[in-house]
Amino acid sequence: MLAGVDLASFLGHRDQLIADLEAQHPEVTFHARDQVLTLRGPAGAVRSAEEVVGEILELARRSGAVTRRDVQEVTRMVHDGQGPTAAQMLSEPIVSVRGHAVRAQTRGQRAYVDAIDSHTIVFGVGPAGTGKTYLAMAKAVQALQRREVAKIILTRPAVEAGERLGYLPGTLEDKIDPYLRPLFDAIGSMMDADVVPKLLASGTIEVAPLAYMRGRTLNESFVVLDEAQNTTPEQMKMFLTRLGYGSKMVVTGDVTQVDLPIATSGLRAVKRILGDVEDIHFAELGSDDIVRHNLVSRIVDAYSAFDQSAQRQKGDAS
Repeated sequence: MLAGVDLASFLGHRDQLIADLEAQHPEVTFHARDQVLTLRGPAGAVRSAEEVVGEILELARRSGAVTRRDVQEVTRMVHDGQGPTAAQMLSEPIVSVRGHAVRAQTRGQRAYVDAIDSHTIVFGVGPAGTGKTYLAMAKAVQALQRREVAKIILTRPAVEAGERLGYLPGTLEDKIDPYLRPLFDAIGSMMDADVVPKLLASGTIEVAPLAYMRGRTLNESFVVLDEAQNTTPEQMKMFLTRLGYGSKMVVTGDVTQVDLPIATSGLRAVKRILGDVEDIHFAELGSDDIVRHNLVSRIVDAYSAFDQSAQRQKGDAS
């Protein structure tokens, strides 16, 4: 049953995969020996678990490895009736860096990536850890490698996260670098280390604060606006109207983490304004799409529940 995969790498350290499968299927016991995985339990539960294992095996054959997140996501897809497409959806790589393939790891992420392929402007909205910026960066690198665009432009507003850091020393580049450092780090993880400085020096990759976009027309570019919840409505309009011929834009942000001191978030307002405009797509990612530590999903859900409770109490009081 385990033919075509390396048993040790498939099962993981101390047979972690079996432990994860048993956590997802508490009625079924799993036992691996001599390239055979045996399942025991109620007939219906075993059939469901067999379908999950089959999809996980196919995913391992396609991508070379599976993660604990893959077990959770494939189980959820099988239970929702999407089992036959799980491995295909989750295994397709976007880019490969130093032997590591960047790929969507959840249904929501896969839908987000597909939307980027089929729309000119995509908004990726969701909590921290859902891969909004990371996957947008991967698609930008893929587009550059395929010569679909001539350059990548990465930008974000220079807004402090609830703190006042005061005047920073150094040149203008030194002052804005702390705000743009996450973008430099992300692009560095997508490409070989010796290639990125050359592309930055030639202008093929540009990382700049949002204020630098005013007055420009961005042709044949893949443009990513990160932390868009910290744009004002005026800044959002300014950015979107920079779109030129042969370009694609991805706007990412989390409307629950707005750092603007007074103004309304442009990301909150834009869906009401552009929600019905053709060739613009809004991808909503949720806690199920978080690919960081499992505790992050629970933290996001807890904050969301707290905010909803506070809003209900405020409504009752009024």
